[in-house]
Amino acid sequence: MAGSKVEPFKVEVSDEVLKDLRERLARTRFPDEVPDTGWEYGTNLAYLKQLVEYWRTQYDWRAHEAEINRFAQFRTEIDGLGIHYIHEPGRGPNPKPLLLTHGWPGSIYEFMRIIPMLTDPAAHGGDANHSFTVIAPSLPGYGFSDHPRSRAMNIQSIAELFHQLMTGVLGFDSYCAQGGDWGAAVTSRLGEVHGDRLYGIHLNLLFVGGRRDHSAELTDEEKVFLADMDHFRREETGYQSIQGTKPQTLAYGLNDSPAGLAAWIVEKFRTWSDCAGDVEKRFSKDQLLSNIMIYWITQSINSSTRLYYESRHHPWRPDDTRRIETPTGAAIFPRELLKPPRAWAERAFNIQRWTVMPAGGHFAAMEEPKLLADDIRAFFSTMK
Repeated sequence: MAGSKVEPFKVEVSDEVLKDLRERLARTRFPDEVPDTGWEYGTNLAYLKQLVEYWRTQYDWRAHEAEINRFAQFRTEIDGLGIHYIHEPGRGPNPKPLLLTHGWPGSIYEFMRIIPMLTDPAAHGGDANHSFTVIAPSLPGYGFSDHPRSRAMNIQSIAELFHQLMTGVLGFDSYCAQGGDWGAAVTSRLGEVHGDRLYGIHLNLLFVGGRRDHSAELTDEEKVFLADMDHFRREETGYQSIQGTKPQTLAYGLNDSPAGLAAWIVEKFRTWSDCAGDVEKRFSKDQLLSNIMIYWITQSINSSTRLYYESRHHPWRPDDTRRIETPTGAAIFPRELLKPPRAWAERAFNIQRWTVMPAGGHFAAMEEPKLLADDIRAFFSTMK
């Protein structure tokens, strides 16, 4: 891998793509809605109409294209698959390399605010000695990486690709890894199989197994967690079922209709964030649309949702009988989807730092970038 070709990359969307988008938005055929149901049945009709009109008439993609392009970006090929990544050098005396991995329905756009806090901490109230060189790849099938053309591009495969990126292509002897959502699964897998090359792993979502002692009475914390899990499975996993079983069928609508794509993604940003029911308390329309635009312009909604299919049919979960011994930092945000008891997390991971955050949800890098950046720096500053 040492000889892998690396090419500079810039996001450059043609005027024709943007013109076609505006025309599609203007022709949106909205469905009906049960009156006075808000978001109970899914994305609210009035909000989506407002968002679509803003997208068509006011949103400026070129400004956000430039926002992304302020970071150094590259593409390389690993095992025949093109991988896109941000590679932003640290501004400090000895920056550690940090692999930053996103999830679904996110993208590298999630990291626009947090990357400068990590690469240049001195400019954001931190210590220059705790800077990172940030490598933030687009997951295979997401954004500006290639769409996988074969089966089983799952968590295990992605972890191997990203490890090759960090060690083989970029030549780092050791590196740090951080992630949420699918990024947390990839990061956990890296800790499981490549701990000897990692300073540690930092997670803002923890995948854990169940209780060991089923004869013991449940603690209050366990009762809350199990109730949350039951509610999530019952009320919030419809997207997992369709994306994990028939993603191709879903893709025809979402790849053809920008309004449909926006409805599918924005509902998750509202439901999974610490926004108290008002999505724009956490994300501006421009932030929401810029993330959606990455899916639209690359036509990657189908290839992105296939990760759910591959993970269902070729699964990975931490081994309940063997803890991941790589030093682990955990940032627990109050509106994260699932917040396992620390005792359960400690059976799955070698927890060295456990931070309960005062605010934030599933999209921590966008919602609370300073809280997350501070915790990442604090954790890895102790890792030698």
